[in-house]
Amino acid sequence: MYKRKIFFYSALVLTLTIITLLGTGSSLLTITLDKDHLIPYGTLTTWTGMISLPLTIYWGVKELRKPTKKLNRTLSYVLKIIVILGILWVPISYLLAGNLSFSFSEKETFQGGQLAMQWFWRLSYVIGIGAILTLIIYWISLIFKKKKG
Repeated sequence: MYKRKIFFYSALVLTLTIITLLGTGSSLLTITLDKDHLIPYGTLTTWTGMISLPLTIYWGVKELRKPTKKLNRTLSYVLKIIVILGILWVPISYLLAGNLSFSFSEKETFQGGQLAMQWFWRLSYVIGIGAILTLIIYWISLIFKKKKG
């Protein structure tokens, strides 16, 4: 139980810090991590957030870690897929953009073009909104459970 709390609070602090950095448009996000100025700190920061948000929910809700009901098993499965997508966010995004700053242009080709940009945003939204929706559906199921009992 002690390890779970450490994992939960670590993921929560990371998530809240990253949401703050992204929400305020911090200048830290534009600092580059390499001498060629190809990898912005914002990429690493956002990637960490894409992993820490669903992990915060996973470590914070026992029923989504060790489900006992059918709905919760489904939600747990969805959350695990979202964690995997979060881990794969940078490799997939790199394949879509062709660069680690994830900038897109008006190219006619798929990689780095407008269609790839749409897929990039879909992936990003699925991870963020999917994690939050999973938690909301779990909470709604608790409300209906209390009304039954």
